[in-house]
Amino acid sequence: MIRVLVVEDQVLVRDAISALINLDPCIDVIAKVSNGVEAQELLRKESFDLVLTDIEMPQMSGIELAQFIQLEYPHISTVIMTTFSRAGYIRRALDANVKGFVLKEAPSEELIQAIKQVMKGKKVIDTELALNALSEQDPLSEKERKALALASEGLKTQEIATKLYLSEGTVRNYLSEAISKLGAANRVDAARIAKIKGWL
Repeated sequence: MIRVLVVEDQVLVRDAISALINLDPCIDVIAKVSNGVEAQELLRKESFDLVLTDIEMPQMSGIELAQFIQLEYPHISTVIMTTFSRAGYIRRALDANVKGFVLKEAPSEELIQAIKQVMKGKKVIDTELALNALSEQDPLSEKERKALALASEGLKTQEIATKLYLSEGTVRNYLSEAISKLGAANRVDAARIAKIKGWL
């Protein structure tokens, strides 16, 4: 029996997914919660084989939850379900050792099969998501990425320049290029976009 924790902030979706996968005789949905923080609390008390989680939730995202599971409970597999086919999500999820990535619109049989395949040690990624990940190229240079990463931590131009052993003018140029390439409003917006895409 595969012991599953379902993490999804929308009640109707959470209940529907739990009911559907529970119909399979090999799967037992032990618990269902509305966000990653609640999931963390349950993981400390209960024993699970697999966590099935949404990505965009209040308090803690599914990817942040996956990172927590990777560190604290590496024996538990994580499968992410999402309506968002953003390439960066896949990359960040894989970095967090997520074993499966499925679209919510997929038939319930596909989700059940994904859970079973993951429990057999395989990785399962929806074809559409995989193709999106391959088609979207990272436009940032390594220097632009480093400058943007430091800017996202709240460092000022002068502090970034000191850390990267560059002039302030050069740092401004790198940040301007990054903002331009990402179609962002400013450095904070550029960092946010780059993080969502998985480029930072």
